[in-house]
Amino acid sequence: MSEVAIHVEGLSKRYRIGAQQRAYRTLREKLNDTALAPFRAARHLLTRNGNGLGGPRSSVVRQSRESFWALKDVSFEIKRGEVIGIIGRNGAGKSTLLKILSRITEPTEGYADIHGRIASLLEVGTGFHPELTGRENIFLNGSILGMKRVEIQRKFDEMVAFAEIEKFIDTPVKHYSSGMYVRLAFAVAAHLDPEILLVDEVLAVGDVAFQKKCFGKIGDVAREGRTVLLVSHNIGAVTGLCSKAILIDAGKVISIGRVGDVVTEYLSSNGTSNGVQVWTDAQAPGTDAARLRAVRLFCDDEIASDVRIDKDLFFEVEYTNSRQGAHISVSIHLMDSLGNIVLSTINAPSAILNRDEWAGQALPVGVFKSVCRIPANFLNAGRYSINVLVIADYRHALAQANNILHFSVQETGEMTKEFNGSWIGSVRPRLEWQTQILTNVQS
Repeated sequence: MSEVAIHVEGLSKRYRIGAQQRAYRTLREKLNDTALAPFRAARHLLTRNGNGLGGPRSSVVRQSRESFWALKDVSFEIKRGEVIGIIGRNGAGKSTLLKILSRITEPTEGYADIHGRIASLLEVGTGFHPELTGRENIFLNGSILGMKRVEIQRKFDEMVAFAEIEKFIDTPVKHYSSGMYVRLAFAVAAHLDPEILLVDEVLAVGDVAFQKKCFGKIGDVAREGRTVLLVSHNIGAVTGLCSKAILIDAGKVISIGRVGDVVTEYLSSNGTSNGVQVWTDAQAPGTDAARLRAVRLFCDDEIASDVRIDKDLFFEVEYTNSRQGAHISVSIHLMDSLGNIVLSTINAPSAILNRDEWAGQALPVGVFKSVCRIPANFLNAGRYSINVLVIADYRHALAQANNILHFSVQETGEMTKEFNGSWIGSVRPRLEWQTQILTNVQS
């Protein structure tokens, strides 16, 4: 058996925009069109010569047809048993790639060779028939994947238990919630023993407990030697599950390699590294209720992108509130170079040390600035970035900007002079210690 599970060569996909899209035609409509075709041709000929019964020739407005490449000249090879993360910004072409590999859509150029039985989970309920029950859809999807009935029966109870829909297994899936849909869809895709499993960002639909369950199952699938392609914006999940990653941007492969190296390259390519991010009114993230205006990093009263480990850091968030009496808070997620969240903080009354005048208060309409201080000697040396959120009532995000203000914390050497090597961990605060002698064995 070939050691190569997927071989992609020069894969490209072009879409036309600005042109009217034709809907899919039923068999009855196609037969009707065929029967009427001679009469329509004759009428068209008369109209073109100006002798048609419908009056003068009508003008035809040509719609412009603009093309864009969702994928362009993508080539890579994945070996059997590898777990590969596919990362990139929204619209980079990640989902288009999986749709081509799943044979849902055809490439414009190039080809992809698939060696092995493939299962895909690209969106909620893909491949489910709404009128069939959950039980019937399990057997239908298993048959599509090439499974024998006895194989499906052997896995059936395990799939139903994983999806946690025992009470609704004989209910038509059109009555399922989106959460029930995704639980059953993932259970079918992961338990029917595909040799290659393709998983898109659909796991974000489920709740936190189910997401952990799914990622655990993906890990089990990988340990069984099957091939997994995972598209996700959850960088922590990608680094935890995958050994390699592919970075795609604007339809092109930017980087392929060790997951840590590719993730670092991806995070470094987003946001700014000069210590300040300012948005125009048209670009500002948010809603009519609140929008971000600017985020800045200060050290020693100056905007900075490289800071010493022994200096205080100040994150300044400027935002607008457009609703009188709104309860709005600002939250910051600090991430390391692999996208792991080191800490999160919010200026809620119970979560801050000092007394913030506006924390927990109903805000008037206006422009606000909230500042958060991270003390010196708290972060370890390394590269970091932040997510910034403006939140209503401590639960609803009104504005959000991810992976911005990339900055480096520089080592001074003071805390590493006692030993060789680098200090492990994302934080290394100076903590209080006390030592006392309990037994003195010396005479």
